[in-house]
Amino acid sequence: MYGVSQMQRQLAEYTSTLFEEGFLDDQFKQLQQLQDESNPEFVVEVVTLFFEDAERLLSELAKALGQENIDFKRVDAHVRQLKGSSSSIGAQRVQKVCIAFRNYCEEKNVEGCLKSLQEMKQECSMVKSKFETLFKMEQKLFAAEDSVTR
Repeated sequence: MYGVSQMQRQLAEYTSTLFEEGFLDDQFKQLQQLQDESNPEFVVEVVTLFFEDAERLLSELAKALGQENIDFKRVDAHVRQLKGSSSSIGAQRVQKVCIAFRNYCEEKNVEGCLKSLQEMKQECSMVKSKFETLFKMEQKLFAAEDSVTR
């Protein structure tokens, strides 16, 4: 039983670190509350869809910013979409980069947009690895709890 309580504590500490470091905000807690026995994979599925979408949008953004005549309205539309989906899973730091990115779009500042794109790739990659660690910890805990209740 000691193993389970230790795992619970580690998971709680790791999760609170993600909030302290600004990777996640309260929206993620709301997302977790939507998960129940009937849909135990809900959070993992939503987060997975977010990253698939983010990858596609980052690729579109790179393509759009690589054009000779940049369509800033289109770039902004992609960024707005990414901002919306990152806020829906509580990925706060990605959301913050999106806000700065949109300002550069308004100014038609190519350099600022390219810088934001790099930051966004970095933030997405970091938050993805944080989520992967979180989900692995949860899986181990569920497996341990399951073996104790049998």
